[in-house]
Amino acid sequence: MAWRRGWISVFLFTLALINYTDRVALSVAAKPIAAEFGLSPVAMGYLFSSFLWTYLLCLLPVGILVDRLGTKKVNAGGIALWSLATILTGGAWSYMSLIATRLAMGIGEATTFPAGGRVVREWIPAGERGLTNSIFMAGTQAGPAVGALIVAWIVSLIGWRASFVVVGAVGGIWLIAWLLWYDRPERVGWLGEEERAKILRERDADSAALEQRSGVRDVLALLRTQTMWGLALSEGCAVYTQYLFLTWLPSYLQTTKNLSILKTGLFTALPYAGAMVLGILLGRLSDRMLAGSGVKEGRRRSMVVAMLLGSSVILLTPFVDNIWLLLVLFTLSLTGMATAISMNFSLVNDLLRNPQHSGKAMGILIVGGNSFGILAPIVTGYVISITGSYNWAFGIAGLLLVAGATISLTMTRKPIEVTAPRLRAAPAA
Repeated sequence: MAWRRGWISVFLFTLALINYTDRVALSVAAKPIAAEFGLSPVAMGYLFSSFLWTYLLCLLPVGILVDRLGTKKVNAGGIALWSLATILTGGAWSYMSLIATRLAMGIGEATTFPAGGRVVREWIPAGERGLTNSIFMAGTQAGPAVGALIVAWIVSLIGWRASFVVVGAVGGIWLIAWLLWYDRPERVGWLGEEERAKILRERDADSAALEQRSGVRDVLALLRTQTMWGLALSEGCAVYTQYLFLTWLPSYLQTTKNLSILKTGLFTALPYAGAMVLGILLGRLSDRMLAGSGVKEGRRRSMVVAMLLGSSVILLTPFVDNIWLLLVLFTLSLTGMATAISMNFSLVNDLLRNPQHSGKAMGILIVGGNSFGILAPIVTGYVISITGSYNWAFGIAGLLLVAGATISLTMTRKPIEVTAPRLRAAPAA
């Protein structure tokens, strides 16, 4: 990848990193928050899940907005809102005020992946999408790794409230850089003409198609395709595990391994850091394995299936006691899950024949994912409350990963083709 368009990967990586740092802050600070407000595992499950309620509702409208207003405006508004909501979490005075700030955070964070998916379609040659999306998704691993360490340190030093103020303020720095330097490749002045020509030639989307506007009717047309459903469902099976780790891993380590908050931060960070590195390497491998025709034929699905099955090693968790073996197991599961998600992002653009629908297709994909993800914190809270153990929590996630591999293998074999709706003929005079 040429150095200058590599800055787009830096933007996407840091956007996802900040997004997931803000998400994991609550999980790391869960113990003192639960103690201060007297919250049960079930109540914490609903609190963990709450930002996904608005996140899920806003994804499809945001996908339409991305295709209408462009990625620069939508991403800027999103990170400004969720960063402010994260800061305000530090001032919460009750359970309901915590819920309120998480709901606002969910609205803002709904912009990241529909907009990010369109950024990839506008900026990245088709043969480089696997690596770029892997770098993008690596930010979702780097965020919990960095966030767990920083939040644990701040909580131990000066309390949980300050941790939300610090991590929320970081978004403002990203916002300034985005507004100053980002635009479409046709418009930015810092891109060389040779590289600009390569992007426009190889991104599999001409400028006129990307400028076209579309709306709700096209969302319904996308939903009539089996492949779009297959992508969304397999995404859901992976995202369930993502939110199990993101919301309950710190509590699992503290409860079952009797770790301090500082040690919990470290042992949470290690699997995410390993998954980040391995995920980028696997993304690069997927691009190298595919020829140009293989991209358009959707052969990337083989990597999705393999990664979902690899992530299902989480089924072994109840049978492992050694903390270091558990960390290896979690690293492998996180790597498979995150790589499957990033490959699904690439597979959407590989199979989508009309680039003007990119934002909406990404919105549908992420709605599918988070429809499952919204359940993971709540289901896990009930499982812990009923069984007194995390074993079935990991079992449910592992079985869903196997189901996701089956769905991807059988339901994503055709291109996503959306045709304009036929107009009803006028009656004869």
